[in-house]
Amino acid sequence: MNTSTLTRTKPAVRRKSANPEYDTVIIGAGFAGLGTAIKLLEAGVKNFVILERGQQPGGTWRDNQYPGAACDIPSNLYSFSFAPNPEWSRSFSGSAEIFEYVKHLVKHFKLEPHIQYGQNVNSAELDDETGLWHIHTEDGKIHKGRAVVMASGPLANPKMPAIKGLADYQGKIVHSARWDHDYDLAGKRVAVIGTGASAIQIIPEIVDKVGKLTVFQRTPAWVMPRPDFTTSGFSKSLFRNLPFTQKAIREALYWTHESMALAVIWDSPLRKVAERLGSAFLNAQVKDKWMRRQLTPDYKIGCKRILVSNTYYPALQRKNCELITWPIANVSHQGIRTADGVEHQVDCIVLATGFDVPKSGTPYPIKGIGGRLLAEEWARGAQAYKSINVSGYPNLFITFGPNSGPGHNSALVYMEQQIAYIVKGVRQILDKNLKMLDVKPEVQARYNQSIQKRLSRTNWNSGCKSWYLTEDGFNATMYPGFATQYAAQMKRFDTRAYAQVQQNRPA
Repeated sequence: MNTSTLTRTKPAVRRKSANPEYDTVIIGAGFAGLGTAIKLLEAGVKNFVILERGQQPGGTWRDNQYPGAACDIPSNLYSFSFAPNPEWSRSFSGSAEIFEYVKHLVKHFKLEPHIQYGQNVNSAELDDETGLWHIHTEDGKIHKGRAVVMASGPLANPKMPAIKGLADYQGKIVHSARWDHDYDLAGKRVAVIGTGASAIQIIPEIVDKVGKLTVFQRTPAWVMPRPDFTTSGFSKSLFRNLPFTQKAIREALYWTHESMALAVIWDSPLRKVAERLGSAFLNAQVKDKWMRRQLTPDYKIGCKRILVSNTYYPALQRKNCELITWPIANVSHQGIRTADGVEHQVDCIVLATGFDVPKSGTPYPIKGIGGRLLAEEWARGAQAYKSINVSGYPNLFITFGPNSGPGHNSALVYMEQQIAYIVKGVRQILDKNLKMLDVKPEVQARYNQSIQKRLSRTNWNSGCKSWYLTEDGFNATMYPGFATQYAAQMKRFDTRAYAQVQQNRPA
């Protein structure tokens, strides 16, 4: 960006008003919020605030500190390309190390002055007269912004399962995303509800500590081996002194994961190869035929999230571990009762039930032009233009919005493209002194018709039930293509797709 562009932005001002006005309000201090802040600073936009409900940055990596918590994407790919970390301790880093990386971003890019902690947003409302968004927080504050970036992420709010009697259980209940580290599991009878991404990390970590572990599985998952290795001192030194070597590894990882799309997203010959690999891995790790049958998926690979673990299958075969595949009927005062009439008495229930991903509705009321409610418009499934903008909600930008989910590659690869697009949109508002930048409804409609048509040919829409879909089968979550295709569509900010309303007041 040239110098003349940078000088058009007002310098950062520490306003004394009770309701300060910013060029941009960012909601959330996780990867998306911090990445947006970094790139806004690079673009000369300094008058912004980050509202974070917690007392530290980090988002899902701050909250998810359960035993064994780790990323299932290699560390060199699950980090920002503009902020490589040569000190990753292993191929797949744990959540504590990723959390430290996030805190490093805040320190290195000097973001702390822009962050306000303990700011839990409970509504966002557009002022039609001024074009300003009013962001209301629980403590009664109002933060005004010419643009708003919703960067709270899809994995922010724990999902509590709708199981009858759960509230009456008299033992300990722990959710994976809100782990109680003060509770001692040693010798306890523990139940784990769920066998998804968090469960398969928790189970191997606690099985040797508890007295009895009972795992309740609703649907078996496709599980693949995890090529996890400790990073040598030589490699760290190489990455520090010759950064291009780490960049080369990142590129190799990127294209390796891109090729996986052919097995994960579409019904291709590579899908069958991947399924054979998954079946071979199961057969190699589980000797008991009946258990193998219980752990064998009956749906196409990719229809649900693919899991990676070298330790999950061995943990299920420990003498003190029992796999239950009968449906849960209800929770009693002392344990869990299954449909076969058996009550499994336990001291603690671990809910590895994931997150309440916003496929429909919104986490708090969002009012656009004329007081229209986004939750009502998204009631049957969320839709947006390029996953970023929603018609009728001008100057509002969303990270990991509808149909931006990756099924095969790093989320941060997609996130960087979204951030770059958002920064272009914010600069458009500031440079042209716009009151409103609003995607045209017909443009949004055409885009979503194309997305849903492409999704109809993917494995995600092939018939299984997953968190990717709404109750009536609408896929508002995943992007039906390669990460390279996603990047290509985000590269250009086409102003013709937007209605632009000029600001009446001076810049």
